[in-house]
Amino acid sequence: MTTPPPRSRRQRDDDTRHRLEHDVDVWVATADPAGTPYLVPLSFMWDGTHVLFATLANSATARNLRSGGRLRLGFGPTRDVVLMDAVLEEVVPATEVPAELGDEFAVRAEFDPRKEAGKYLYFRVRPERIQAWREADELPGRDLMRDGKWLAD
Repeated sequence: MTTPPPRSRRQRDDDTRHRLEHDVDVWVATADPAGTPYLVPLSFMWDGTHVLFATLANSATARNLRSGGRLRLGFGPTRDVVLMDAVLEEVVPATEVPAELGDEFAVRAEFDPRKEAGKYLYFRVRPERIQAWREADELPGRDLMRDGKWLAD
């Protein structure tokens, strides 16, 4: 396997934004108040500043987010990973999500929580830190966002 040369920060930034705009699924990591980790794949939507996903109201992810408000998201494969540390900004019951937003999410995720039998909640989270790398040669400069601000902007 031939490893491509390391990408510039600008290219990594562009690749990361493309992944956020076009990927459908993300690994969502949370922890309960005792620190027990929980990891689950969920469909998501990026609106340019926030990540939106939905899960059952009684799921471990929902409970952990509502109690702690912090999470880590993992996008892409392990050899082209994007990690995002984020904070919870808003929780909206599926029955109360604005129609336009719910429709956009349903098209993007090919899944409509509003039509499911269980009680779903939408979670809107704000990134605080984003890192991206493919191989060890991209570890230097892997931070693309710190304190909620893109470093390339």
